[in-house]
Amino acid sequence: MFVKICGVKTAEAAQIAADAGTDFIGFIFAESSRKIEPEEARAIAKELPQHIKKVGVFSNQSEADIIRTAALAGLDYIQLHGQESAELASRMPLPVIKAFSIESSADFTKLVNYPADYYLVDLPKNPKSAQRAKTLDWNALAAASLPFEKIILAGGLTADNVAEAIRVVKPFGVDVASGVETDGVKDEQKMRAFVLQAKQSATETRNEQ
Repeated sequence: MFVKICGVKTAEAAQIAADAGTDFIGFIFAESSRKIEPEEARAIAKELPQHIKKVGVFSNQSEADIIRTAALAGLDYIQLHGQESAELASRMPLPVIKAFSIESSADFTKLVNYPADYYLVDLPKNPKSAQRAKTLDWNALAAASLPFEKIILAGGLTADNVAEAIRVVKPFGVDVASGVETDGVKDEQKMRAFVLQAKQSATETRNEQ
């Protein structure tokens, strides 16, 4: 089970995530309270073990800006979190993670037809959406015809619910940002607990099969 901790802004948080056993660390370059500059991300990334993949999160930024930032920060993956076209994704110089806000089963069709190495499924961005659940409908997701070996599950995950989410959906990986924070700051205990629960659940799920 691959675990991605997203929205990392400090070397301390990155090191704790690495020590906890995370596989991907996400740096946000789009407008966000967790936004980081490429040079800062590069400095943090250089101190991480090589096996930890560095992911840059972008949203509706220009192709040139994405490519420039990816090179400056020393990224391994590019995550597209906006309305980026399939054509833009296909021109990216690194493997692509495409994020999809899931409001209905119709969104699954968009997902499977998009050229990406992994698909991150998340809650709807619109706060006025009819689907105001704190997490995705894991059972509906599990019943869909999706390439689960490429699915990264996000949306309201915490150490308290990630084990159940993995048991139901059986995704490739899980992604967390606010679920391992306290007052908007990465929390060491929450990060360690989240990674532990995710890894243990994946092992238990495999043993049950």
